[in-house]
Amino acid sequence: MSVRQKDHPETPPKQKRLADTDSVSLSPPGVERRAAVHHFAVELTEVAKLALPIVVTQLAQVAMMTTDLAFIGRMGAEAIAAAALAGRIYLVGVTFGMGLLAASASFAAQAFGADNLNVVRRSLRMGLWTALLLSLPIIVFLLHGEKILLALGQAPDAAGLAQHYLSGVAWGAAPLLSFLALRTFMSAVNRPEPVLWITLTAVPLNAVLVYLLVYGKLGLPKLELFGAGLATTLVNCATFLAGLWFATRCQPFRDYRILAQLWRFDWPLMRQLIVIGTPISMALLVECGMGSAVALLMGLIGTQALTASQIASQVGAILFMISSGIGAAATVRVAHAVGRNDVPGIKRTGLAAMLLGIVIMAALIIVVIAARFQIAEFFLGNSADDLDTTSGLAAQLIWVGASAFMSATVYTIALGSLRGLKDTRVPLLFSAFAYCLLGFSLGYLLAIKSGLGAVGVWIGISIGSAFYAALLVLRFKLLASRRSRHGRHMGC
Repeated sequence: MSVRQKDHPETPPKQKRLADTDSVSLSPPGVERRAAVHHFAVELTEVAKLALPIVVTQLAQVAMMTTDLAFIGRMGAEAIAAAALAGRIYLVGVTFGMGLLAASASFAAQAFGADNLNVVRRSLRMGLWTALLLSLPIIVFLLHGEKILLALGQAPDAAGLAQHYLSGVAWGAAPLLSFLALRTFMSAVNRPEPVLWITLTAVPLNAVLVYLLVYGKLGLPKLELFGAGLATTLVNCATFLAGLWFATRCQPFRDYRILAQLWRFDWPLMRQLIVIGTPISMALLVECGMGSAVALLMGLIGTQALTASQIASQVGAILFMISSGIGAAATVRVAHAVGRNDVPGIKRTGLAAMLLGIVIMAALIIVVIAARFQIAEFFLGNSADDLDTTSGLAAQLIWVGASAFMSATVYTIALGSLRGLKDTRVPLLFSAFAYCLLGFSLGYLLAIKSGLGAVGVWIGISIGSAFYAALLVLRFKLLASRRSRHGRHMGC
């Protein structure tokens, strides 16, 4: 009996599924509806079970970044600004690798659905190769971060401080991407729990290391920003080694023998990863570029607008961690349905994931709107000039951005479902159109030409996000329906 069958006895063989489908099709309409509701409820439960540990893992990573900023903040405003600049460079550096590794999830999950353990193993193997090969140019890129920042017109002092952090964090690129490869593998085989426990353990470990290395405690040298980056590298190494231990020593992962023939480079699969993953990376870069462009536009409007927008963006980023976790679960579950040739299950999974995300996000957005003034005051403290005006503007942007937060949930989950179908190039075009041509352009016109200021920018963002979400949902429904028609034509 295979690994998938041992771990998931509830998954019926193909012959039984076809027989069940035939029996339902000959049943009265009421029985068909009850069966459809039952299957949808089961799928909703499965998506939730898979998404929960992924979401908590995402939030734990936010907690680590927040801890870093808290310790760095005690060094002064210059250190915070330098860390923010370094974070931008670091994010750009690792984004391309994240896209290719995200593509490996759909390959591994489809193979798992088809009970093809060999392809699951090959997908992870090429994910680890991708992590190793991409880490080399990423390290070089990060070690030249100061020159890049200077070329972008940043102040020499801030660029120099940013380089201190980048010099420490650069060496963690390989273990970070390798851990992401293990993470996608574990999620693809319906076992994301080890990644959750590893990440939760990493949160206090990261806090201790940052404290010791930044301030030079227990006889260690005081490394300041370099120490913060070095602590992140050490945590990345620890999480990768822990993930590797789980993947090689614990069941059910041990049966996959993930290190077997690790030295073999699979060119055909790597080409497919590049074709599927490169558009994902480019879409991520579009979103990063959009965030930077919005920050620059807010800077033109004024300091208060920039500060208020950063608060609203931070709220959105935290909410995005939740929707991205559900989107990752949608990728896996849709790919499972594709792998086992469950044509109705493809659309059912996507719709279940969207319903789950919408319900959760609606509840959270209601809480955020109700507490928007308190949230703004929490971020600002007593540090902002003209505190009441800035706090009021931030609260207003959170209110205006509520629709953007919901749209982001829908498009993130739809995007994850499309990745489960290995559809990435068309969503990239949608992203460029909705964000760059529509959202940002409209935001600029409303903010500068119509005099709405920061609110106008966020209205433009909200419209662009809504349009992007609508395009992706329609795209998913089109592809799912096309597969359904093809399945009926083939007699499935």
